[in-house]
Amino acid sequence: MNKFWIVLNHTYFSRLKSKAFIVSTIITLLFIVAMANIQSIIKVFSGGDETDQVIVIDESDELFTPLQSSISQVDEDIELIEYEKTEDEGKAAVEGEEFDALLVLKMDEHNLPKATYYENNASESFLEYTLEQQLQQIKTALAAEQAGFDEATLESIYEQVTFEKIALDEETKTDEELSQARGIVYVMLFVLYMAVIIYGQMIAMDVATEKSSRVMEILISSASPVTHMFAKIIGIALLGLTQIILFFVVGYSTISAKVNEFSGEFFEVFGFTQGSFSIYVYATLFFILGYFLYATIAAMLGSLVSRVEDVQQLLMPMVLLIMVAFFIAIFGLGAPEAKFITVTSFIPFFTPMIMFLRVGMLDVPIWEIVVSVGLLIGTIILLAILGARIYRGGVLMYGPSRSLKDFRKALMLTKKEK
Repeated sequence: MNKFWIVLNHTYFSRLKSKAFIVSTIITLLFIVAMANIQSIIKVFSGGDETDQVIVIDESDELFTPLQSSISQVDEDIELIEYEKTEDEGKAAVEGEEFDALLVLKMDEHNLPKATYYENNASESFLEYTLEQQLQQIKTALAAEQAGFDEATLESIYEQVTFEKIALDEETKTDEELSQARGIVYVMLFVLYMAVIIYGQMIAMDVATEKSSRVMEILISSASPVTHMFAKIIGIALLGLTQIILFFVVGYSTISAKVNEFSGEFFEVFGFTQGSFSIYVYATLFFILGYFLYATIAAMLGSLVSRVEDVQQLLMPMVLLIMVAFFIAIFGLGAPEAKFITVTSFIPFFTPMIMFLRVGMLDVPIWEIVVSVGLLIGTIILLAILGARIYRGGVLMYGPSRSLKDFRKALMLTKKEK
């Protein structure tokens, strides 16, 4: 047992002190901080709090005041300025970047507003869209007034129809609860997907590096290959846990400091304000089980490789398996009750993502969760037993790794060793 802790400590601290780990962690932390301050960054690059100044030539003498009032209620960063000069002078002022745009207002033959908009850019802008929408509202009000509709009648016409949905299944989740759960599940799925790929490849690369440098021969002479394999898996797991906790602490503290800016946006969209405690418990459970499932496969495959260059090729089937699980889960976000999603949630290689998706978005019977977790744990145990045997022979194999056919060769070496 003492040798196990020695290998585990070596794996953990050697990776923790490596330049690649430190640089990648710092870059990710900077990205998290940048995303938490994205609104401030956008303001800096868009010129801070500068307002869009639009000069308006109102040939009708009726439209400027209501339009100005309407714009001030929807966007304080748009300033309308009544322009007394000619249209040509106004266009020249916009071309000279004295103002952002020119708006010419007129009345058509039906005594309804129409407008001509001048801006230096040909592409549609948010400023143009806002002005058009507010002018449309003024046109609607004038047209209704000409037709003899009062304000109350107009409001009743545009009032949304009453359409109440009642779920006959009392235990089913509401649309609001599903939307909140969908955000949490999406974030957790993405974290699991990235963690399994990154740390799984890290395990395989670590084993391949030690084999290529012949360090493996020294290690297995002092500790058994099985001890070495599980120490590697748990050591990288602790490294990943350290990194994820660091990301969580920095992300949570940064977002908490700007909670007022994110209120009504980030937390509500992703459902973090009202997520149940159980969903985080299931997220942790399936994250750990998913990691050990794919980490065991990665260590097993890494033991067959004697050159670092061959790692990616041999890991490709595992990566494709993870990608399939992820894409099925993404599809399931829109149709969590589909039979296809239900069936694949019991396949151990897909369970960490897809059963978590179902648990997060539906009221899944407890027996289904127990069965899926049982199958997943059973698969991990079987892979651990098989992986230990392959790892024992694989670490002794050198030369080019051709394909997954090397499994048989590794098993034969294990039998000879016995």
